Amino acid sequence: MAFLPPITTFAAALLLLFLHTPLATSSPLNLTGDSLSPYEVLQGYNFPVGLLPQGVLKYDLDESTGRFHAYLEGSCSFSLEGSYQLKYKSTISGIISNNRLKNLSGISVKVLFLWLNIVEVVRDEDALQFSVGIASASFPIDNFYECPQCGCGLDCANSNGKGTDHMIVKALPVFDDGLCSYKATLGFRIVDVEVQFSRCPRNHVQAICVLTLVVFLHFQPALREDYG
Repeated sequence: MAFLPPITTFAAALLLLFLHTPLATSSPLNLTGDSLSPYEVLQGYNFPVGLLPQGVLKYDLDESTGRFHAYLEGSCSFSLEGSYQLKYKSTISGIISNNRLKNLSGISVKVLFLWLNIVEVVRDEDALQFSVGIASASFPIDNFYECPQCGCGLDCANSNGKGTDHMIVKALPVFDDGLCSYKATLGFRIVDVEVQFSRCPRNHVQAICVLTLVVFLHFQPALREDYG
């Protein structure tokens, strides 16, 4: 039987140890569902739990970059106040930091006949600003204290009741200091809602879609009393 020289034996042992021991730098630091729930993670970054629907199974989070993935059992869609639909894919991803979610993928909103991707959410004190790319809109944070449920949203006990789908939102262009803004009318009422665009859209369709989303989120309590 041949024996290796002592130095070679030592080197071989080091090689075996290297191959069987994971490097500390081989993967980023990750948090999983074994530590905090995904809803607790949202709260840790100063966001309300209602940004996610009920039933998120697990998640992974790279603390060094803020990149995350959240996993649902399947795609999830629901209607809120009978006015618009939200859709979550089975995997949601993005980058999270204090008061900001960016590079979002997997969340979209249907307004009228268009699906708009929500790409960024920013918290500004007691408001959340949602961006769909060309435009953004702000909503009170207390609209998101409760997690919606797949299929019935926030009105599961009365999901077949009256909604607000018969209301009409019209967009009125307002030009001020070279910026393009739109104000909304809801039915016969003038409501204090305004969305500012970084550049004027070629037509009013996108503005109307965004304003519809703004109106029905911002005026949920009032609409429930008037039309519920």
